[in-house]
Amino acid sequence: MEEALTDTRVVIVNGARQTGKSTLAELCLRGRSDSVRRYLDDPRTRASALADPVAFLDSAGTMLIDEVQRVPELWLTIKHSVDRDPRPGRFLLTGSARLLGLSELPDALPGRSETVELFPLSQGEISGEPDGFVDAAFTHGTRLQAKPSELRRRDYLTLVSRGGYPEAVRRETPKRRTQFFRSYLDDIMTRDVHQVADIQRVSDMRRLIGTLAARSGGLLNYNRLASDLALPASTVRDYVGLLELIYLIRLVPAWSPNATARAVATPKLMFNDVGLAAHLVSGVTNDATTGGLVETFVLGELARQITWSDTMPRLYHFRDRDGYEVDSVLEDNAGRVIAIEVKAAETVRTDDFRSLRLLQRRLGDRFRAGFVVYCGDQQLPFGENLACIPISALWTASPQ
Repeated sequence: MEEALTDTRVVIVNGARQTGKSTLAELCLRGRSDSVRRYLDDPRTRASALADPVAFLDSAGTMLIDEVQRVPELWLTIKHSVDRDPRPGRFLLTGSARLLGLSELPDALPGRSETVELFPLSQGEISGEPDGFVDAAFTHGTRLQAKPSELRRRDYLTLVSRGGYPEAVRRETPKRRTQFFRSYLDDIMTRDVHQVADIQRVSDMRRLIGTLAARSGGLLNYNRLASDLALPASTVRDYVGLLELIYLIRLVPAWSPNATARAVATPKLMFNDVGLAAHLVSGVTNDATTGGLVETFVLGELARQITWSDTMPRLYHFRDRDGYEVDSVLEDNAGRVIAIEVKAAETVRTDDFRSLRLLQRRLGDRFRAGFVVYCGDQQLPFGENLACIPISALWTASPQ
């Protein structure tokens, strides 16, 4: 973010509530004596922005505007200001929604802005580990090295239920975390949702969120959701789009190699914070729900790492009409692929590599490596460019 401020007029920090956007923005402004801070959660500041946006934005140094989505009317004035004065580092904006997706915003800032997306904390950030699996996998393939793991399935499920929101991580007991997640969801419903859309039936939105949590890690089937919730499919589609806009959920697009014509294009659903999903399905203990939460946990760690990875791959999932599926496919700009299967078990079987081997045959040299990520403790080879690794390897592996 600090680098972006040196060469970009407007830097936008997007992400869910309680991910540390404001704190990070404040840290970036340390040492900038001429910086100005505006917090739009304050009603007086918001009234000033609405009354005279030109004077509100007048500043010689960098201006931080926190929760900028609360006053969409500022957007055109910011655009006009940076067009007249193109110095880098003019504005640092934070928001709890994907700002350029808001219908109220009259124009984007092409060529003038850079967006940084902030997620809940990764496991490496929490425990002080390298968080280097993505780059290590593309650099070393199955020869990557991670620390031996002492974690087992019950330990990973504890990490799943904790999630990555800093406030939830700080709380020491499940009871206190439950209270945090309950308050967090109430805040989302009363503030974020109403800031970006006019929702008439909040109870329907709450039912949808609970249903999506139980299906996190699975394919998103709008028609099935509509049937289960007795809602129009168009309403479900609109609500899902809204939840993605405010960073509650993320849709992982389907992937297909050029040689495959039978791929299924349905996106995969994941909660941006697995701890919140686990809270919403607490008391549901079937294997499908547990497996979905573990998969969401793994996908979340990969999504976070991609944001700072030197390789900068894109995250997909794969499924074809013959029943082959791979939970995560990472593809870099050169077309190289890392394929990852997630198992919520402490053992691995040869058959767990069935879909990975299919991709390996179809992709040839493009297939860099395939991993089964599981709740066991050992890193073991299962054939050329195929291996199983503990889930903890995602944050203990180093690219070097």
